[in-house]
Amino acid sequence: MNVKLAGSRRLAGIAALSAVALTLAACGDGDTSDASASGSSSADAGAGELSGSIAGSGASSQEAAVQGWIAGFMDQNPDVNVTYDPTGSGTGREQFLNGTVLFAGSDAAMDEEELAAGVDRCYGGEVIEMPLYISPIAIVYNLPDLDAEHLNLDPDTIAGIFMGEVTSWDDPAIVAANPDVELPDLAIIPVNRSDDSGTTENFTEYLDAVAPDVWTHGPVETWPIAGTQSGAQTSGMIDTVQAAEGAIGYADASRAEDLGTVAVGVGDEYVPFSPEAAAAVIDASPAAEGATDLRLTIDLARDTTEAGTYPIVLVSYSIACSTYENEADAANVTAYFQYVVSPEGQDRAAQPDVAGSAPISGELRERVAAALEQITVAG
Repeated sequence: MNVKLAGSRRLAGIAALSAVALTLAACGDGDTSDASASGSSSADAGAGELSGSIAGSGASSQEAAVQGWIAGFMDQNPDVNVTYDPTGSGTGREQFLNGTVLFAGSDAAMDEEELAAGVDRCYGGEVIEMPLYISPIAIVYNLPDLDAEHLNLDPDTIAGIFMGEVTSWDDPAIVAANPDVELPDLAIIPVNRSDDSGTTENFTEYLDAVAPDVWTHGPVETWPIAGTQSGAQTSGMIDTVQAAEGAIGYADASRAEDLGTVAVGVGDEYVPFSPEAAAAVIDASPAAEGATDLRLTIDLARDTTEAGTYPIVLVSYSIACSTYENEADAANVTAYFQYVVSPEGQDRAAQPDVAGSAPISGELRERVAAALEQITVAG
């Protein structure tokens, strides 16, 4: 049977980790100054007590943040080796379910079939899904001579471009939204992900929510239009857009690099991406149907018209088990994710030179800490 980490099976350091979870919960207002001053982090609490290795794979969108989290965690826990392979969301979930890796990253929540398979993978336990990486998806374009900080595009125009119906950069709809910008008579080259992608699913969920009469394919993880320009994973998408003047694509905002980015029409204004605008959407979004105290999934309000919100948001989930095969795996996974959810970990990922993501709220931090406390060892 599965048993809690208690009594003679309790891991060295778990009590300290639980105390840290309570400290994190107390930081509900998002103020990190007290936590930083006191040195309260899961990594600090478990430093010197953990050893071994844990491997993860999955969403390439959160790769920069994960590498920052790994570096910070391993600085304080040098005897634990953490690796992450940015294979893409679909492959990451598959490798997690078949036991190749101990944790995964995914830009989409698991479906019912995957959750059912997770019971066997997690030794009779459940899958834990935690929205620990929150970032806007930037619509990126390659127009190097354009004299504009951001190009304004309304939802119908964005959908029309990726449907292949708006084909020139001087289309009347684009001109109307950018009256002070000299737009080129140049063909638009829409670029999509070639692999199964949670970023694609999030982007097409937005198109389906705001322009369903134009984008008629619904939300999909695999791009539904044949014969398009494409690139594999986030790096391939960016490379493809950079290679062709007039190209436009979609990618995690942390990877926009020197490409132009779109300010998206929201209500009566155009809103460029930012961590603050992404966080505003998350705060306005309810829990998803079927969410639990272990599956902290969110139903994003993609069709919001609230001022100052950026609705093309990617919430990338960290996926773990509520039950692991042995004490070392349970302790290391718990400690790693307690670092990730800590103010220190979230602030690290938010740094522009790391990932530029939006730190999670204090309320969400509390709920994630409670989920991590439920990790058990198979008996």
